[in-house]
Amino acid sequence: MAKKSLLLIIVLIVWFAGYFIVGNHSKIPEGTPVQKAKYALDEAGCIMCHSKDAKMPFYGNIPIVGSVVKADIKKGLRAFDMTNVVKAMDQNLPANETALAKIEYAIESGTMPPFRFKIFHWSSNMSAQEKSAVADWIKIERQKLNANSGVAPKFANEPVWPIPSELNVDEKKVELGSILYHHKALSGDGTVSCATCHPLDKAGADAMQTSTGIRDQKGDVNAPTVYNAVFNAKQFWDGRADDLQSQAGGPPMNPVEMDGGSWTAVAKRLEQDAEFSKEFKKVYPDGFTEANITDAIAAFESTLITPDSNFDLYLKGDEEALTPQQKDGYAVFKKARCYVCHSGQNLGGQTFEYMGLNSNYFEDRGDVGKINDKGRASFTGDERDMHKFKTPTLRNVALTAPYFHDGSATTLKQAVEVMAKYQRGIELDDYEIDSLVKFLESLTGKLKGKKLEVKE
Repeated sequence: MAKKSLLLIIVLIVWFAGYFIVGNHSKIPEGTPVQKAKYALDEAGCIMCHSKDAKMPFYGNIPIVGSVVKADIKKGLRAFDMTNVVKAMDQNLPANETALAKIEYAIESGTMPPFRFKIFHWSSNMSAQEKSAVADWIKIERQKLNANSGVAPKFANEPVWPIPSELNVDEKKVELGSILYHHKALSGDGTVSCATCHPLDKAGADAMQTSTGIRDQKGDVNAPTVYNAVFNAKQFWDGRADDLQSQAGGPPMNPVEMDGGSWTAVAKRLEQDAEFSKEFKKVYPDGFTEANITDAIAAFESTLITPDSNFDLYLKGDEEALTPQQKDGYAVFKKARCYVCHSGQNLGGQTFEYMGLNSNYFEDRGDVGKINDKGRASFTGDERDMHKFKTPTLRNVALTAPYFHDGSATTLKQAVEVMAKYQRGIELDDYEIDSLVKFLESLTGKLKGKKLEVKE
């Protein structure tokens, strides 16, 4: 009985402390839209549970109460790590669309903060003024992000928008990069090129669970498509590359993929192609260096974009671009909250998400062979990043089976069912699943004016 009384006293102390320290909302201070939004998110406790940089509250070290707080933070980081969002807000930099979509949904739906958090933070619910401040900031940020997309006014505040028809590139670099992309001299024995694992006639992916590299070695993750990769915030499933140029430097030095030995060795092999070497030095006078090779490949890969999908045309105002069932599928896409991760112009590629947020995916999946399931933690070494993977783009997804980092889903329907169960914890009926698949098929775009297709 004494223990229960003590626990009740502790809870009451923390409860009132939460009211006066965290939840005692006052009028939002004057400032810019981003400053007001940051204040509102901080006051509501969002940053406490969703940022790795947030400081543990003083009561986080109190027995019993502290364990609850720490569990909430762990769960919060799994669902949404807004560490980079907070940094962007502090530096007045753009927030990515996935972050905007997640914050927007949480506020509009009232799902955040959860009841257990409210117990310790009496007034953690956002006031109407605070909600309005965050909504205004999201709208402003979104308008900046999709300003040049051509999206129709009625869809201007949607969490997704069209990709551009073209990007500014150096055509001479692109031409050289195309040759390098297909050049097997990047590999140690001249048998593997970038196109081996990312064939352009197969939607930029090789349709295998994991790719086969030099000396018939198998990789440990599914090869993602190279198409539209330029729109990803990071490259690779674990995000270890910041951009296309950094990514292009990875496989040639990977002992399983290309095993090029060294960039000096790669240069010597490329120099044996006298004509190509001559043309390369016209653009890069110092020849085949790592920086020059990867710069050219990145320039070429930045042209591998597929605009003007039927969904893009719909977002630009063509109501007939989608079939009635595809429109239903887009409604399911939003109802099932797929958009909170697959958002922005690339419908993904902006954040790292925990695989199996609502059910234990890895336990149910079982053994699927030599697969690296660590995700982002492989690069960061942070246990909090375990099983978090870069959200893949959904563009051309109907052509890029198998799916997920482990290549375990062989059909688009199966992938939809897995996502509904393990990520969203919902059950979709047959029509909803079929409609969602049809909608995803509308995301197949065009390459240089011709609809992308897989050639057998």
